[in-house]
Amino acid sequence: MILAPLVAAALFAVPPAPAQDERLRAIYKELVEINTVDPTGDNTRAAEAMAARLRAAGFPAADVQVLTPAPGKGNLVARLRGSGARRPLLLLAHLDVVEARREDWTTDPFTMIEKDGYFYGRGTSDDKAMAAIWIATLIRLREEGYRPDRDIIVALTADEETGPANGVSWLVNTHRDLIDAEIALNEGAGGRMKDGRYLANGIQASEKVFESFRLEATNPGGHSSLPRKDNAIYRLAAGLGRLAAFDFPVQLSEVTRAYFDRMAALAPGTEAADMKAVLRDPPEAAALARLSQSPLHNALMRTTCVATRLDGGHAENALPQMARATVNCRTLPGTPAGEVQATLVRVLADDAITVTPVAPAKPSPPSPLTPDIMKPVEQVTAEMWPGVPVLPVMGTGATDSLYLRHAGIRAYGVSGLFGEIDDNRAHGRDERMGVKQLYEGREFLYRLVKRLSS
Repeated sequence: MILAPLVAAALFAVPPAPAQDERLRAIYKELVEINTVDPTGDNTRAAEAMAARLRAAGFPAADVQVLTPAPGKGNLVARLRGSGARRPLLLLAHLDVVEARREDWTTDPFTMIEKDGYFYGRGTSDDKAMAAIWIATLIRLREEGYRPDRDIIVALTADEETGPANGVSWLVNTHRDLIDAEIALNEGAGGRMKDGRYLANGIQASEKVFESFRLEATNPGGHSSLPRKDNAIYRLAAGLGRLAAFDFPVQLSEVTRAYFDRMAALAPGTEAADMKAVLRDPPEAAALARLSQSPLHNALMRTTCVATRLDGGHAENALPQMARATVNCRTLPGTPAGEVQATLVRVLADDAITVTPVAPAKPSPPSPLTPDIMKPVEQVTAEMWPGVPVLPVMGTGATDSLYLRHAGIRAYGVSGLFGEIDDNRAHGRDERMGVKQLYEGREFLYRLVKRLSS
């Protein structure tokens, strides 16, 4: 009974030296200042830069590979070898970022600037902080002479955001042996702060499925001086109005039940009571209605579909021959294929409106909240931020974890990188990461990697 605390003390009691902070900052700055926007940037350049750092740290060339399915789409895969007692641990982050125009920002998005306690630059939060931390951690572990009981693999990939040659999908399909693992750590959840107060540390164990549909109404058209009641724009607009008024049914999973159960201890009075009420069987209708007023809580409880693009007509003085809309759906995990499309057809209630999938959905099963992942995350969280709970979450967006889960690799979004819940600038203007939070996240992930590999 005495050994576990002694081992923990031996592994984690020594704080990182200032040199660790300097190394992380240098790696972070180098990554942020390499443009990896698709298609104008170069992901291969970023992957090669990180590979060079690992080789300089003494990693064998055979254990540091840059694999490139297309020009500018390089992916880094590196390995710290362990005893092989357990299947590997995969540490994943993506190097590509979304577009950032200089005229939209108050700083140059591809020059990392520190001011007012933050690092500014494109990718500082999504996802180059995690990429830099993985490289710094791998080097630190090698310098320590650390011998894990499983191989530790770092994969820094391309095309997570919008690109056509998704790196994780490509690696799973063509180089599965290089990234095959029992557990993967990825982006997808971080710590939540409110006015600087740490509320909860998140772990993402599932995510909704991205599905888009094209809705189209057509008509022979004619001269605008002779209007018809079956106007294509009107029919499509009426159908969209019915969709706007529709709510998919509430369906809670293991992950979202755990989320509401733990959030009830953090939320204010009425909201906390409503979270407890939705966990009853059956859930309380009035509580569901109140929680559904929050876009986040609504998205956690049900599939959502929303119109995101609209186009119609061809001339100012002609009746429209076509009206078209794009509806983007975020579908709950486990929803049968075709169910959302069938629901759209039923809700639109007009045979003149066709509903066509834009691209096949990419579903993935949830990763189970088992003790082998939850206990280490909770232990390290308690060490670093006493009293801060761990909060299981379902991602309402999408990450590359879906490709790993689909391939049978348990993937969890966990970073220990805290950010203000009301100031998320990922994909937006003046993206930033707290200086204190970056170094804390580095230490959290270093300790978590050790707990998961020893």
